Amino acid sequence: MYKYHSQVKSIQNQNFGLVIAYLLPGLITLWGISFHALVVANWFGSPGADAPTVGGFLYVTLGSLSAGMTLSTLRWLVIDRVHHWTGIRQPPWDFSRLSDRTEAFQTLIEIHYRYYQFYANCCVSIPTGAVLHWSAVGFHVGEFVGAVALTVLFFVASRDTLQKYYLRVEGLLSG
Repeated sequence: MYKYHSQVKSIQNQNFGLVIAYLLPGLITLWGISFHALVVANWFGSPGADAPTVGGFLYVTLGSLSAGMTLSTLRWLVIDRVHHWTGIRQPPWDFSRLSDRTEAFQTLIEIHYRYYQFYANCCVSIPTGAVLHWSAVGFHVGEFVGAVALTVLFFVASRDTLQKYYLRVEGLLSG
């Protein structure tokens, strides 16, 4: 019984990490796209009489995942490079030491790297979603200030979590 419970808990933890790393940032971008694509807007449902459907939920989930994976690629191209150029360096890791430390390595991914992905992916998704929204409904200064503030906050958080991830994995895999 305990082993089964432990496996279920592990699957739930890993799913949570994937939700925050890809689905939530992807949802922000998909929301912005919904102002330009009626089919995407219909996935979300319309306010009032038409509630979101099960099909809409599935489409929003898969669309958010796809958008989130695309955002993650843009994050790798831009945000990761900015962090590396500004002093956060990935230390050399000795992966030959990984075999007996795999569980600890997975834990570090879940408690640091997944959060890094969320924060850094949001640094891409918030401006993207905001620009898509503004291009459809018009620019609002208050929304701009909020989007900039959240993007800066998430950028700072992404630096912190990436640095912690690198340092803790270095401690785990150093020779």
